[in-house]
Amino acid sequence: MAGISRYEQVALGLTAAFVLFTGGWFLARQSEAQPYQVTTAQTISPEQEKEDSSALPPESSEERPDSLLEGEVIDINTAGLEDLQRLPGIGEKRAQAIADYREEHGPFRSVDELDNVDGIGEGILSGLRDYVTVGTQVPEE
Repeated sequence: MAGISRYEQVALGLTAAFVLFTGGWFLARQSEAQPYQVTTAQTISPEQEKEDSSALPPESSEERPDSLLEGEVIDINTAGLEDLQRLPGIGEKRAQAIADYREEHGPFRSVDELDNVDGIGEGILSGLRDYVTVGTQVPEE
């Protein structure tokens, strides 16, 4: 390197070092694990759509809910067995017992009178107080 000055040798050495460093850095970045994203989509054929819709029960405008709707209160003097069964803690047997008591003794005068029905104690009665009414108060005889 007789024709190159000391200054040119340093500049050439620094340039070579820079090229080697950036080349090594670039290659190292290429071998790092890259995050990946998986996207899936499900397509439903018309045949599958028909099968899925046939498995659902037919919608009926007269369908009764299995439980009370928000804010709903049931009149125990006029409610049928299905409505009585929607009350918390009242199943088929207790609903029938309420109907039988109502038939035998006449309309309920107060909600507390449910305590006289077979199978309904203070615990169940306390859970029913917010959900039942006797409609218009029946005068005591």
